[in-house]
Amino acid sequence: MEKGFVYVLRCSNQALYTGSTRDLQKRLCAHNAGKVRTTKNTRPVQLIYVEEFGSYSEARKRELYLKTGAGREWLKGIVERWPSG
Repeated sequence: MEKGFVYVLRCSNQALYTGSTRDLQKRLCAHNAGKVRTTKNTRPVQLIYVEEFGSYSEARKRELYLKTGAGREWLKGIVERWPSG
């Protein structure tokens, strides 16, 4: 089984981007190279949070949770620990 990751990026405009992937390094490179449409115009991006899972499907479920109201509230507590910029 292939592991998966959930990650949160802080974009140059201070917006947060939450995503999931099987290959974290490759995905981060894609974000900073402008190959991801959602973050293309808000580069550079900074990785501020990551969770590793035993499978991609678990990571995807966690990503979807973090995009709910309750998930965003939980994430806000994590993000406040990271300085912006």
